[in-house]
Order: sequence, then structure tokens, then C-alpha cells
Amino acid sequence: MGQRKAPKDGDRKVGRRALLIGGTVAAAGSAALARDELARLWWRTPGVEKPRKDGEVDYTGARWVAASDANWRRADRPDDYGIDMVVIHVTQGSFDSAVRAFQNPAHRAASHYIVRKDGHIAQMIRELDVAYHAGNRDYNERSVGIEHAGFVDRPQDFTDEMYEASARLTARICARYGIPVDREHIIGHVEVPGTDHTDPGPHWDWDRYMRLVREARTAPA
Repeated sequence: MGQRKAPKDGDRKVGRRALLIGGTVAAAGSAALARDELARLWWRTPGVEKPRKDGEVDYTGARWVAASDANWRRADRPDDYGIDMVVIHVTQGSFDSAVRAFQNPAHRAASHYIVRKDGHIAQMIRELDVAYHAGNRDYNERSVGIEHAGFVDRPQDFTDEMYEASARLTARICARYGIPVDREHIIGHVEVPGTDHTDPGPHWDWDRYMRLVREARTAPA
């Protein structure tokens, strides 16, 4: 996380599939569409959102703690923006300080999840929404961001419990969206084009982490 500049991530774009649907409706006329087809596609219309349940999480091992709505943008992923990446962050602070930052509308940034040293996971933004976490609009739209409480220069902050809990989370995200478990699709914040961040830093054990993700990916659900 660290210091962040205000993201250049403006209003929601209309997805390609929504444009295709809109074009079909305009050409054929709404009368030509079957009622069940309209019912299936209504939420993809610009300005219409999927039903939400307060406090609902995407990962059963997480606890919901809502981020400020100034730090993310509503979307209908993966239908409007495909998800093909997980971005690994380090908070440069404690778990509690990261939660406070993500709940602060002036912060203008937040990740979907935060993992604590003891393996506790908070989900602060739904995966179907675009979190302002990567400092790059395209990467924000196509990724899920996971913060890890600690400091990049303190390897002792990256505990066994943290690695294992985070790996299980990443494995479930990869399974849900068909994301390959490799270093092209599971990346550090430092690898995002245009970023000025260095996390997760040189002490993050990528070999260990990827092994744990692969093991969790193939383990029985």
C-alpha cells in the first residue's frame, strides 16, 4: 500500500458485451427479444446493477469490513471486465491502520482483501467491483488486489499463517475466474506498469507462495 497518489480511474466504462447487447436491442427492437432473455440481461444495461446483499463475501474464509465507496467503483465483473490477475500488496503498516485507510474517503485507494499475520482475512470490496489498488486503470479493472499487513523490509511480518491463508484465498480466486497459477497472472504491485510502489518487496518468498497456491488449487474444496 504505502503512499498512494489519487488514482486516475474515472467513471465506469460500458463493457464490450453491454455494447453488443445494446446494439442487438437497437437493431432488432425490444419486441423481438424473448421475455426470459430480457430478464437474463437486464442488469448488463448501463446504469443497472446486480442485486447486492449487505455484508456478503466472495471468500468464505473472510470477514466483511466495508471500504469507503470513494475508494472503489461499482462494476459487474467478470461480465463487464474480465478478471485474469491477482495483485499482491504489502500495507506498509498494521492491519488496523490499513482498514482505517481503506475506510477513509480521502485515501482514494483500497484493495479487495487484507490478510493479517495470524491468517485472518478481511474483505473490504466485492470482487465484482473495481478496487483502486494497482495505480493503473486497466490493471484495476482486470485484477483482484490482496494486501498483507506488514512492512516490506521486515521478513518476520510474513508469517506461515499469512502465507497459507493468502495462498488459499488466491487459489480460490484463480479457480473462480479460470486464472492460470503462474507469475504472469499472480504478480506483485511493483510489477504493475507505471507504479511507483515496491511491494511486496525482496523478502516476499515468491517460490514458497506459488507452491502453496498450487497446492491449495489442487486440494479438495
